[in-house]
Amino acid sequence: MTKVAHISDIHLGPLPRVLPHQLFSKRATGYANWKLARKNAMPFEKLAQLTDHLKMQDPDLIAVSGDLVNLALPKEIDAARQWLDALGPAEQVAVVPGNHDAYVRGSLEKAIEKWGDYMKGMTLSEHQFPFWRQLDGIALIGCSSAVVTPPFFATGDFDEAQGERLAEILKLTGDAGLYRIVMIHHPPHDEVKQIWRRGLNGRKLFRKIIKAEGADLVLHGHLHKSMVHPLDGPKGEIPMIGIASAAAGNGGKHAPARYNLFDIQKVGSTFECQMTEYGYQRVGDGITKRLELRLH
Repeated sequence: MTKVAHISDIHLGPLPRVLPHQLFSKRATGYANWKLARKNAMPFEKLAQLTDHLKMQDPDLIAVSGDLVNLALPKEIDAARQWLDALGPAEQVAVVPGNHDAYVRGSLEKAIEKWGDYMKGMTLSEHQFPFWRQLDGIALIGCSSAVVTPPFFATGDFDEAQGERLAEILKLTGDAGLYRIVMIHHPPHDEVKQIWRRGLNGRKLFRKIIKAEGADLVLHGHLHKSMVHPLDGPKGEIPMIGIASAAAGNGGKHAPARYNLFDIQKVGSTFECQMTEYGYQRVGDGITKRLELRLH
């Protein structure tokens, strides 16, 4: 049996000191949002407790689907690297970027450079995304939807070029008989409030590729909600799973901090997968087993 953990929307705090010149950008609105809302809604100790609980599960792979930082300040990017090192070695942890990791021009490039092998894997071209990690019959495929956006926008993008590369990887890993998990930050479905400023541009293309080439599981973050959606595949529905922010406290408007654990094993010629969601409740401080769901 192989264990794959999924955690997302880390929004690592506390925010370092922000210099005046760093606010001459989209960061000005983001900083105001942090001071007025996110600072109190995302207590760092909750994230630390959740990741300690996750590591006790001894997962073989950890999928991190973006938004490690808040304003993509250089010191935030450095702190996120330290957080990743504490979470696990790069061969165990796979990261794709979110919109906050590409908050201003140049920040995504700095994050990719600093986070290094955590955001890399096997590829079929010189392009970094999609990449895939392979372990015990499982292929964890990481796509990027992170792009720079104007103030008050948090959209992502999945273009045709990345789509062609994803289709090739899905065909290759499918022909090899692997259990294919596709990870992307922005949800490729339509149930997104104010989708015009928060959704994924190219989501129809993403779904078209999955329907044509197939996959076994799709993971996303971004909405700070635990959610399950069906996705059309060539042989039936594919589960698409979103997870709440790993940093959210009990009293905010979003669900408290959670992560998912997938137990995957091959039985004969097919795979079985059971998902367990762990996290906080609205009342109380302890981490509990919130949900068990048989996916295949």
